[in-house]
Amino acid sequence: MTQTSSFGTSKRESHDSSVFYQRSLYSELFQSELPSKEISQIEVPSPQDWDVNEIYQASSTHMHKVPNNSVALAFTSPPYNVGKEYDEDMGLEEYLNLIRDVGKEIYRTLVPGGRYVINIANLGRKPYIPLHSLFWELHMDIGFLPMGEIIWQKGKGASGSCAWGSWKSAKAPRLRDLHEYLLVFAKQSFSRPDKGESDIERDEFMSATLSIWEIAPESAKRVGHPAPFPIALAERVIRLYSYVGDVVLDPFSGSGTTCVAAKKTGRYYVGYDISQDYCTLSRERLLKTEPDSGMPEHGEALANLNHLTKSNHSSSRNGHG
Repeated sequence: MTQTSSFGTSKRESHDSSVFYQRSLYSELFQSELPSKEISQIEVPSPQDWDVNEIYQASSTHMHKVPNNSVALAFTSPPYNVGKEYDEDMGLEEYLNLIRDVGKEIYRTLVPGGRYVINIANLGRKPYIPLHSLFWELHMDIGFLPMGEIIWQKGKGASGSCAWGSWKSAKAPRLRDLHEYLLVFAKQSFSRPDKGESDIERDEFMSATLSIWEIAPESAKRVGHPAPFPIALAERVIRLYSYVGDVVLDPFSGSGTTCVAAKKTGRYYVGYDISQDYCTLSRERLLKTEPDSGMPEHGEALANLNHLTKSNHSSSRNGHG
C-alpha cells in the first residue's frame, strides 16, 4: 500500500492518504463527518411512506411535503439572477440568502451520506463574479461536506461568441466561458452508509470520475425553457451519485429535466418550482418518459437504509432544468 509522498506523487492504487488528511490544513478548515454510531440512530423513511413522483408548484425554501432524511440526491441548476424571463432583479446578498434558505432545506431532507450537486456558472466580466466560490463558502457554513468540483465543458470553441474584448490587443481582452461548474456536497458522511444497486457502466464510470465532463448543451427552443441543462448531464449525476430506487430532488426544477432523468433511470423524483407553466411542462415531459428498466417496488434501495431505523407560493425562484 502506498502513502502520501513527501516529494512528488505516487501511484494511487491501494493508497493510504490518512497522513495527508491528518494535517492542520484539514483539521482546522472543514467540518468532520458524523460518527457512524450517530448515523445509525437516524430514522430514514421509505419512499412508500410519503408522496414521491410529484412536481410541486411551491417555494423550495419550505419543502413541507418532503420528510427529514428522505432524499438520496438533490441535483439542480438554480437561477443565476442574470435577467432570464424567470429571474428577479435581486441584489447579491438577497440572492445568496435565497440559495442559503434552499440549501438548509436540502440539508434537512437528505439522507445520511446524501449528495447535493449544484450546476452553477460564474457571471460578468467588469467585474467577474465568482459565484461558485461564494456557493462553496455558503454551503459549507450550512454544514455540508465538500466532495469535489466538476467542470462541465459545453463546447470546444465559442464560435458564436465575439465577446473577446479588445481584438488582438492587450488593452482589454476578455475570456469567453466554455464551461460551468458542478459543485458536489455531502451530508454528514462522504460515503453512503447503506448498500444499493448502482447502474453505471464501466466506461461511463471512468469518464464520470474525471473532473472535466464534455457534454453538449441543450436547446432552449427544443425544451421550451430559456436555460435548460441537457438530460445527459442529469443522467450522469444520477447514475454516479445515487442507487436505483433512490429519491432524487430538484428544488428549482424548471422544465423538469432532473425529474425526467430520475424516472428514466429508475429513481423516484420530487420537483419544486413556483411557475405554473414550468410545472405543467415538467408533468407533460414526465408523462412521455419511460424508465429504462422497471422501477423497484416501494423503493427497495432506500428501504435498505431501514437498518438505521424506519420510520405555496412564496419567494423562491425558478431554476434551469
